[in-house]
Amino acid sequence: MDAPRALRVLQMEKGAGDLLGFCEWLEHTSWVTTISNTGWMYQTAEITHYFSLFVLVGTTVIVDLRVLGVAARRQSVAQLSEQLFPWVWTALCLAVLLGFIMFATGAADFFTDTVFRVKMSVILLAILSTIIVQWKVSEWDRPAATHTMSKLAAFASLVLWIGAILAAVEIAAISGLG
Repeated sequence: MDAPRALRVLQMEKGAGDLLGFCEWLEHTSWVTTISNTGWMYQTAEITHYFSLFVLVGTTVIVDLRVLGVAARRQSVAQLSEQLFPWVWTALCLAVLLGFIMFATGAADFFTDTVFRVKMSVILLAILSTIIVQWKVSEWDRPAATHTMSKLAAFASLVLWIGAILAAVEIAAISGLG
C-alpha cells in the first residue's frame, strides 16, 4: 500500500472517512474531471484564482496600511475602505469559488495534506481579521477611537495574509500537491 493510501486508510479509521469519501466522490465527478483533464480550463481557473487573490490581498493591505497610518493619508480610513471593500469581497468570492474548483481536482490528496489544512486555517483567520477591520473601520475614524486596538487588528491582518500566501506557496514545495 502506498503512503498516501495508507494515510487515507488511517484517517478513515479515525473518523474522517465521511469527508474523505466526499472528497474522493467530488474528485471523480464529471465536471471536475473535465476541468482537470482540459489544460486550458484548469489554467484559466488557476490564473483567475491568483489574480483575484492579488486583488483581495492588495486591497486589504492598502486598508490595513492606512489604519496603521503608513499609506493613503489624504483619505480617512472610512473613505478608503468604502472604496476598496467592494473589491475585497468580490475578489474573495471569486477566489473561494475558483479555489474550490482547484481543490476539487485533487480533493482527496488536499484533504489529507497538513500544509493545506494550515493554509486554510490561516486564510480563515485572515478573512476574519478583514471582517473585523471592515466592521470597526467607521469607529476608528472617530477621535476617541482606540488607536492601539485598530493598529493591532490591521497588523494582525497583514501578518495573516502574508502567512496565507507563504502557506499556499509551501504546499507544492513540501507536499508536491498543486
